[in-house]
Amino acid sequence: MKRTIQLIPVLGSLSVTAVQAGSDVKESGEKPLNIIYIMTDDHAQQTISCYDKRYNRTPNLDRLASEGVRFTNSFVCNSISGPSRAVLMTGKHSHKNGMKDNSCSFDNDQQTFPKLLQKAGYQTAMIGKWHLNGTPQGFDYWEILPGQGEYYNPDFITKDGTKRNPGYVTNVITDKGIHFLENRDKNKPFCLLLHHKAVHRIWMSDLKDLDAYEGKKFKMPKNFWDEYNGREAAGKQEMSIDKNMDLVYDLKMKGSGAKTWYGESFVKGAYGRMDEEQKRIWDAHYDPIIKKFVEDKLEGKQLVEWKYQRYMTDYLKCVKSLDDNIGRVYDYLKKNDLLSNTLIVYTSDQGFYMGEHGWFDKRFMYEESMRTPLIMRLPERMKKRGTVKEMVQNIDYAPTFLDLAGVEIPSDIQGMSLLPLLENKKTDHWRNALYYHYYEYPGEHAVRRHYGIRTERYKLIRFYGADVNTWELYDLKKDPMEMNNLYGNEQYKDRVVTLKAELEALQKQYDIKESDY
Repeated sequence: MKRTIQLIPVLGSLSVTAVQAGSDVKESGEKPLNIIYIMTDDHAQQTISCYDKRYNRTPNLDRLASEGVRFTNSFVCNSISGPSRAVLMTGKHSHKNGMKDNSCSFDNDQQTFPKLLQKAGYQTAMIGKWHLNGTPQGFDYWEILPGQGEYYNPDFITKDGTKRNPGYVTNVITDKGIHFLENRDKNKPFCLLLHHKAVHRIWMSDLKDLDAYEGKKFKMPKNFWDEYNGREAAGKQEMSIDKNMDLVYDLKMKGSGAKTWYGESFVKGAYGRMDEEQKRIWDAHYDPIIKKFVEDKLEGKQLVEWKYQRYMTDYLKCVKSLDDNIGRVYDYLKKNDLLSNTLIVYTSDQGFYMGEHGWFDKRFMYEESMRTPLIMRLPERMKKRGTVKEMVQNIDYAPTFLDLAGVEIPSDIQGMSLLPLLENKKTDHWRNALYYHYYEYPGEHAVRRHYGIRTERYKLIRFYGADVNTWELYDLKKDPMEMNNLYGNEQYKDRVVTLKAELEALQKQYDIKESDY
């Protein structure tokens, strides 16, 4: 099971030494590749139309995929925001980078790929959601949101202090990204990390998109009314659309008289920071919806189904703004003749539940949250197009960017460079299993700690803790929605033995000790 990371030569004549990377033109006559890494928050793969056409259309993301590759088996190591971002920066699992959950403190002094690129001569920038404590290191330029950030009139922390920016956060982040591209040192290759707040809870859309998807009826997932039979941890979560989605905080029914835990937080917080004109436009849209909600007096399943439809509508409006702004970045690159020499990467810090199992949020090792979109728009010199089916993980991003820049991949990085997959090289020794570990309990949404292994067909999960100590096994070919826990089924006894041995091998490979739990 152990896989050794091989340092692959970078596209023949494209190979660049650390000393050469900052040069405008190398002896080969080719410039080093620029990198734009766009990461959104909680973006479900099933709401990107090049993956899934059930819910919406995302023409700009689809264009990136059509001019490059779409990874169909892309996953995260730990489906929660801060830890996922630490994995990106370091190329290491959570127990190695020290960021196991959102309450941990990220050591900014440790090795990260932006520091290595910067040392090699790249101009580096970080704009948007950081969600790691402290001041970003390894960046020539940075402006970051405090914590989760706000959808309207967001504050940004800069080297000169915290400043409020008028407007809608997805537009503002894009504006700042284009400003960096326009004012960068044109004699250096660049690496821009553009990290969006969207589509994070509480799904507030741009004012121009308020009418989008209104009136559309979304088909509920087949397992929406899941009763969690045979899955103890799933039955104890607190991320149910029925029981845990707040009518005011999440669904904007302020003034409706609805009983709510977090409504005041929405009214004084996210809504309260809008200016008067923004509120006027917002209220003109939502007041009739609130009025009808009050009149209908929904209860039971009707109320739950209504909540699902409102959730989907609000969420997809935020996705629309993301897609529009990705189009803006693409158009800038095209206008300025940068597309031919720039890699554009699009992904999310994790997946998200769009009603599957009756849920919103993420965290579980189940497919919807462990799986994440990964699209790469490739420059002309890289000929691979279409789908990439190999299993990849977010520990792989850092070594990929270093490999593309010709920077030696440090031996302690745990991911694998994706460059061979982008070059259509034989990958006989590619990984055949993934390791996952979620640590945040007790915590929001009450998802219990667990770890596990995912192979091409099977998934074995171990939930551990004082109140839940169980195993789950899924045959993903027969049961892609993960409804039937096969652990304890005599027919799968030998499969469990094999998977446990492979899981142990992965833990050894990634140097996981008992104290890391």
